[in-house]
Order: sequence, then structure tokens, then C-alpha cells
Amino acid sequence: MLRIGLTGGIGSGKSTVADLLSAEGFLIIDADAIARDIVEPGQPALTELVEAFGEDILHPDGTLNRPGLAAKAFVSSEQTALLNSITHPRIAEETARRFAEAEAAGTKAAVYDMPLLVDKGLDRKMDLVVVVDVEEDERVRRLVAKRGLEEDDVRRRIASQVPDEIRLKAADIVIDNNGPVEDLRAQADRLIAEILTRIK
Repeated sequence: MLRIGLTGGIGSGKSTVADLLSAEGFLIIDADAIARDIVEPGQPALTELVEAFGEDILHPDGTLNRPGLAAKAFVSSEQTALLNSITHPRIAEETARRFAEAEAAGTKAAVYDMPLLVDKGLDRKMDLVVVVDVEEDERVRRLVAKRGLEEDDVRRRIASQVPDEIRLKAADIVIDNNGPVEDLRAQADRLIAEILTRIK
């Protein structure tokens, strides 16, 4: 099975590329979706997060208040590391389970949609690494405009991730998403053709 790592900094458009691949029938293993699953009420990770960051990271109904957690977790490298120490081992365990399940089912290619692929050294476990790249100021502009995030918050999150130049060095294929969505689709089509060639 071909293992494809898909990554990019926050606001890069990585999820759009994942959606285009999914529409073509490729299996997507979404690290963000797994990260949401492991912090559902009743999950051990949520209990540990409350112990680490306080009861006020919960909504009244007991679900995780993500902006509340982000406001506490991304204020320093130490706090971010604390968050990661709770969530990342569980994400890794569930990811491994899903890859094994896909391989056992005879899946030809699986795409691991993972923001921290290079940060965590997971790019070395992939057969093909795809990086979606956008200049930092453009990512900030898009996130402020589309998600309503505060610029300072966005820049803190970007700073908490591996620098773009390190991510790009790990890439087998770079998708430049600084332009219009039509350009992104054309590059995604070329990526799909490359994957299909490799799995034939």
C-alpha cells in the first residue's frame, strides 16, 4: 500500500487538497478528525486535558471548548508541548490502527492528512510526501477573513509549527496554493495522476 503524507501549515489549504483526493476515491486518514474523536466526552484524553488546563476548557455540556483550549495551549512552547504530550500518543495509536485496517482490506493508497507530519518526523514513514505551501502573510489573511480568527492568534499557531523551509525540504511534491483555486485543482490533478502511476 502506498502511504502518502499530506501536510502544510495552518491556513495552507491542505484540507481542500484532501477533499479533492477524497472525491477521486482515495482513502483519507485525517489526523484532525482523529484528534477530535479522542477528546469526545468520556475519552481519557479529555479528562487529562481538563486536569492540565482547567475546567474552563469545557462547555457547559461537557464537550471541549476548542477556542478556550487553544487560548491556553498556544501561549508558550511549554503549554503547546503539554497539549501535544496528551493528544499525540493517542492520535498515533489510532492512526496506526487505521493504516493497518486499510492495508488488510487491500487498499492501494492511503493519504495521511496530518498538519504536523514533518514536525513529528512522520514524513520518514511515508512513501510520498506532499506539502501544500502558502506564504505566511497570505495564510494569515485567509484565516482572519474566512475563519474570523485574530491575527495574533494565527501567528502564534504558525510559530508553534515547524518553519515552512523545513517542511518544504521534506517534500517530494510541493503544491503552491498562493494563487486561485483553479491553480490548486490543476496541481491536485497532477498529483492524482502521479499517485495512480505509482500504484499501477
